[in-house]
Amino acid sequence: DQLKQFKQEFYIKEGTLYMDGNSLGLLSKRAEKTLLTSLEDWKEHGIEGWTEGEQPWYFMSEKLGEMTAPLIGAKKEEVINTGSITTNLHQLLATFFKPDNKRNKILADTLNFPSDIYALKSQLRLHGLDPENHLIQVNSDDGRTLNEAEIIAQMNEETALLLLPSVLYRSGQLLDMKRITEAAHAKRIIVGFDLAHSIGALPHQLHDWGVDFAVWCTYKYLNSGPGGVGGLFVHEKHFGQAPGLAGWFSSRKDQQFDMDHTLTPAETAGAYQIGTPHILSSAPLLGSLEIFKEAGIDSIREKPLDQTSFMMELMEQELDGYGFEIANPRESERRGGHVSLEHEEAARICKALKEKQVIPDFRAPNVIRHAPIALYVSYEDIYEMVMRLKEIMDKETYKKFENKRGIIA
Repeated sequence: DQLKQFKQEFYIKEGTLYMDGNSLGLLSKRAEKTLLTSLEDWKEHGIEGWTEGEQPWYFMSEKLGEMTAPLIGAKKEEVINTGSITTNLHQLLATFFKPDNKRNKILADTLNFPSDIYALKSQLRLHGLDPENHLIQVNSDDGRTLNEAEIIAQMNEETALLLLPSVLYRSGQLLDMKRITEAAHAKRIIVGFDLAHSIGALPHQLHDWGVDFAVWCTYKYLNSGPGGVGGLFVHEKHFGQAPGLAGWFSSRKDQQFDMDHTLTPAETAGAYQIGTPHILSSAPLLGSLEIFKEAGIDSIREKPLDQTSFMMELMEQELDGYGFEIANPRESERRGGHVSLEHEEAARICKALKEKQVIPDFRAPNVIRHAPIALYVSYEDIYEMVMRLKEIMDKETYKKFENKRGIIA
């Protein structure tokens, strides 16, 4: 384990096996430190913290964009830390979705996270278009994965924009973003990706692939904390295009305080910010991204590939006959960062795991997700998790729980 030294950087409750970092990453000591630094800047400098603090707030979003860029294969000017996935998606759809009489449909899929589909339908309605007719969702043959060839086959001269997840949240399937982007651009379709389950887990080459835009959260693999500020990527070929939703921080930074009622947008991805940065929800990411720089995104990808293979082998060896089915792709090039385990009693099994101090993740209707996060999950943790799960199934302790999800699954 070439990354084992980083585990001591994180706060992990003794005896707990945390396998839910693909939903909320754990707090690191460095993230705690940079959050406290911004609090100290506020305490010490008041409003001067915007420019005079140890971590000046006025430039924090750009600094975080520069630190994030290597993780996704982008130029620093193409990345900004701002908003949430959904607000950023609304911003970029408002900017890039420009339907006309010929091109007026959006291509998506039936397995994406619901909020992305809510945003797509909302934007269509704002243009006076009926989502029933103008949102095309590619179906899954098996209810778990998508076929890139079928996605490409659905592209046509009526398609204005395509939005897909990089990694499917239930099954953990990694899509071939390069292939999809090239096929879409051949038909003059704008391409966007939701990187929620891939950023911080695997390398990307968004600039070289020519992806038009991308959005992500930072509280999963990037460990920025609950509600941590998200980010967006806009390819430099689109620089100079006015943001669809202009706001205070869309401005060029040297002109922002001129107070002119005519916006001069930033000449970078910063143009797609809207409101004032949420400093205390951004500051932890400064510390977290320092760890990613030291560990290296290639190593962070290599370890979970080995760990998820190890986890699947153990599950097949130890859990045979208990009704489980591994639902994620087996091929490394098609697998994201978590193992998707299906069982008809999944909700109550998750409750039993938590009683045994294992923190998994449940996704309706029948999926248990286990994410071996490279920076703080060991191979021994994986072995112990499978053994605790086997004991639960042997003793049928899960049966004392209701097979129904909690308020937060």
